[in-house]
Amino acid sequence: MLPSSALIVVIALASSSPAQSFSTHALGHRCHPTSALKMSDFASAMPEKPQQSMKEKLMDSATTFIVDIETRLADGVSPPPEVQALKDARDADSDEKTLALRIYELMIEQGMTFDVDPTTGKLSPTQFDIKNNLDIPEVKQEFAHLYQYGMQLIARDLLDIEVAKECVKTRLIERTGKTPEEFDTWLGY
Repeated sequence: MLPSSALIVVIALASSSPAQSFSTHALGHRCHPTSALKMSDFASAMPEKPQQSMKEKLMDSATTFIVDIETRLADGVSPPPEVQALKDARDADSDEKTLALRIYELMIEQGMTFDVDPTTGKLSPTQFDIKNNLDIPEVKQEFAHLYQYGMQLIARDLLDIEVAKECVKTRLIERTGKTPEEFDTWLGY
């Protein structure tokens, strides 16, 4: 799509009437079409951004997630062991499925074991009793979000079904005290 000023120039150039060969610039200045053509379109002059492979995207995501967690921890709060597991996977140049699993595990643990301070954004260990608060809509939404994220990883072939089932069972379902069938029903599946 052409920017509006370029569109004005194209319309002016397409015009056959000399009276219409001048156009009004986007800033309200009248200009001759040839002077408008000499203007630089910075965005189109930039080289195309190189396409990253899935592994490169996951490596970048891993690093970003690690830094985010570590900088958001409240004073004196230790990172969960999943941060180190993700660092190890990244530093070992692990495959896409391992990186995706480690990111997913850390995502779950952040959601299940930390509270976010609404004013500072800092993470601190939660004292929230999940099993006794499953009727709170936000609790159900958090579980649904984390569950759906795992399903998306499966759909994108970044997580094997059996690995995902085990992760969801041990990191999500067991925290509710429900059976896998009850968990699915609770979430509406």
